[in-house]
Amino acid sequence: MREQELYTLWKEKAVEDPDLAAELQSIEGDETAITDRFYADMEFGTAGLRGIIGAGTIRMNIYTVRRATQGYANYLNNNFDSPSVAISFDSRIKSDLFAKETAAIFAANGIKVHIFPELEPTPVLSFAVRYFKAKGGVMVTASHNPAKYNGYKAYGPDGCQMTQDAADEVTREIEKVDLFDGITKIPYEDGVQSGMISVIGPEVLEAYLDEVQKQAVNPGIAKDLKVVYTPLNGTGNKPVRAILKRCGLENVTVVPEQELPDGNFPTAPFPNPEIRQSFECALKLAPTVNPDILLATDPDCDRVGIAVHQGDEFILMTGNEVGVMLLNYICSQRIAKGNWPKNPIAVKTIVTSALCFEIAAKYGVELIEVLTGFKFIGEQIGLLEAKNEQERYIFGFEESYGYLAGTYVRDKDAVVASMLICEMAAFYKNQGKTLYEVMQELYAEHGYYLNSVQNIVCEGAAGMAELQSIMEGLRANGPKDLAGRKVISAADYELSEETNLATGEKKTIELPKSNVLSYNLEGGAQVIVRPSGTEPKVKIYYTTKGKDRADAQAQTEALQADINRLLGR
Repeated sequence: MREQELYTLWKEKAVEDPDLAAELQSIEGDETAITDRFYADMEFGTAGLRGIIGAGTIRMNIYTVRRATQGYANYLNNNFDSPSVAISFDSRIKSDLFAKETAAIFAANGIKVHIFPELEPTPVLSFAVRYFKAKGGVMVTASHNPAKYNGYKAYGPDGCQMTQDAADEVTREIEKVDLFDGITKIPYEDGVQSGMISVIGPEVLEAYLDEVQKQAVNPGIAKDLKVVYTPLNGTGNKPVRAILKRCGLENVTVVPEQELPDGNFPTAPFPNPEIRQSFECALKLAPTVNPDILLATDPDCDRVGIAVHQGDEFILMTGNEVGVMLLNYICSQRIAKGNWPKNPIAVKTIVTSALCFEIAAKYGVELIEVLTGFKFIGEQIGLLEAKNEQERYIFGFEESYGYLAGTYVRDKDAVVASMLICEMAAFYKNQGKTLYEVMQELYAEHGYYLNSVQNIVCEGAAGMAELQSIMEGLRANGPKDLAGRKVISAADYELSEETNLATGEKKTIELPKSNVLSYNLEGGAQVIVRPSGTEPKVKIYYTTKGKDRADAQAQTEALQADINRLLGR
């Protein structure tokens, strides 16, 4: 049995980290526990690595991190002369350890390392890759996953997360590396002493904040806004407060229980600004502060969620709603101020609100759709930059609370988004409106677009089999109708084709191949199914358009019930 052999090998050789040694000892004789840790190797994809922290080939630990880094180092040395990398990390358990292990291996392989001395957000890492003209970068984070996870985001020379071709090449290099005996490594301190590892100074963060500040649309307008902010024990605390202070916003109250770094996330087991539980501490603090808005950034500060004071309560706004409002605000205000580029472009992912099309059409903006993953938005910025037309890019966002204005980074950025959200809230406050009321006005003007996501969690070996079964089953027997509506067309992004179900006519999808299925229904509804690229789950996205929320919600519930029946759930 392969799993048992690997377990025995690990008990013998995985002795450097006492936590792993103790875990291995504790599962002796437990076949299920051993299988769950050794049934496969960690997969290196365009998002790098992500998994549960612990012992085993399918877990995040110093050995799987070392092997991935050795493969990445081999790839860099094969493709570039004298490459360098930038490294950052968040507050998660063992993030600093994994960052130093990564730096030591790169340095031992002749790759110059620029590493931050303390935790910094993902967008700051993207900025640093470009700042140092590095050929790659690593951000040690599991984003908004629960505390038991950690991860390793890998970046290319453009500051975007790695392309599929590059990830495939790195994977081939990783597969050549023996987990215990194939690593070239020096002590971290030796790398610093030799100059191969350089600790990044404060000037880089200052340069980043300078670029963020340039994205302000109405500078200084938010000075009288009252904000309660939570970094959810992650990286956002210093940079978000710094940029708000630069913009004159002094009245910021930070949630004390969630201010300092803590990878255990004791008050927010799911440190995800998409869910209300992440705001519970902020909501308890709100009555004593009476803020206009609550802000929450996830642990690596690339996503931000908000709750808006409306009447006697705070209402959480969805990622789609905030993105639509930001797009509308940026367009309307840049036009009003005469700061409007010729042939402006905005970018959204295929699972992001179709209401964006209405907003873009209103202001004469070309709206480009890309696959899920912010690297594809960053790629569009790079294409514009190659033509010296980067000023055409005005905004990009995805439904999962990721936004970017400006071209200084190539990943979503909760620092710039926090600044613009506060600015936008203050602008409408001056008109006597809350952001909730602004959103209702947009719905009244364009129709009520409701976007919902269903998550089917698929952890462990059994979960992986279920995930594959769901996608294979839909490909073999896709729906012809859902909730009484005919499916007009079905798209398979892995095959790069969309089929008209009435005529059988096929159309080529001009996007990279991806494991995504999409169904367009009568009445403008849509269902999209895709495995998450960063979490062990299948995500099902529902889009409906109704005369009001109740109408759109009823449509969504009917669609979800039919999908659940189709999947046997």
